Amino acid sequence: MKKSIPVLLAVALTACGPSETQEKKDVVPTVEELASNPERLKELRPQCKTDRARLGDVLCNRVAEATRKRFYGDGKTPYTPPKEPPKF
Repeated sequence: MKKSIPVLLAVALTACGPSETQEKKDVVPTVEELASNPERLKELRPQCKTDRARLGDVLCNRVAEATRKRFYGDGKTPYTPPKEPPKF
């Protein structure tokens, strides 16, 4: 009887864990994954604007950061002004 209690406890705890589909659903893509996949990013941007509560702040913040990263680049290119100033 004493040996069966820890075994039953272990079985009960593993049965209470999140299901595999729930784990896959909770995986939020990284900023790099979103930035490298413009189709997915284009699909998620309007959804974040209209239904942010359902998608979650974490995903929408990553979508915004990936959009910014794609627009500005990696930020390592220095600004080089033209040699001659513009004439207005």
